[in-house]
Amino acid sequence: MSVTQQLTFPRWANQVRSVVGLLFVLGPLYALGLVYFGGAPRTTNVGYMPAQPVPFSHAQHVGQLGMDCRYCHLFVDRAAHASIPTTESCMNCHRAIWATSPKLLLVRESLTTGKSIEWWRVHDLPDYAYFDHSAHVARGVGCVSCHGRVDQMAEVWQDLSLSMSFCLACHRSPEQHLRPPDQVTSMDWQAPNGDPIAHGMVLRDRAGINPSTDCSTCHR
Repeated sequence: MSVTQQLTFPRWANQVRSVVGLLFVLGPLYALGLVYFGGAPRTTNVGYMPAQPVPFSHAQHVGQLGMDCRYCHLFVDRAAHASIPTTESCMNCHRAIWATSPKLLLVRESLTTGKSIEWWRVHDLPDYAYFDHSAHVARGVGCVSCHGRVDQMAEVWQDLSLSMSFCLACHRSPEQHLRPPDQVTSMDWQAPNGDPIAHGMVLRDRAGINPSTDCSTCHR
């Protein structure tokens, strides 16, 4: 029998074998790299802090003056999206306070022209992820759980990853983030018994909170 007749596979099979071997080596490395970069702060926008058109300090308004989040974000407890403050909301105070400050020039112009100020969105989930603010706020999930201590931020940045794993961890164990609904905007709230998880379990049982971890909950 000749050498040609003894061949079982075509010659190009040798190239396939090399490619498959390469995939076995590079495949795990690619998967590890994908997980690493997928969870990196740069990918999840942790630390993202865009410059806003008007310098607004949450540290001053919330931290020092004690303003409630819902004064500016009117519908956060009643709608899926947290609203941005209207010009009129700003001018309710600033008609009398710092009324001629150059920092508020755009606000005064907005009031005169009726043209809205184009604020930059800091916390922006992907379009394929659905999130309802009112569903969380009404059940006692504090603002600080997702946004961090905004009362200490002169300029707001994204403090937490807001990744899928972040959301799933909360849905699986929501008690660590629960508080009485009337305390959701309190940045420094503490559990009365000093144990937020135990207190959260009581609130969870009382309200019958059992978040779904089904894919369709957030991906509709």
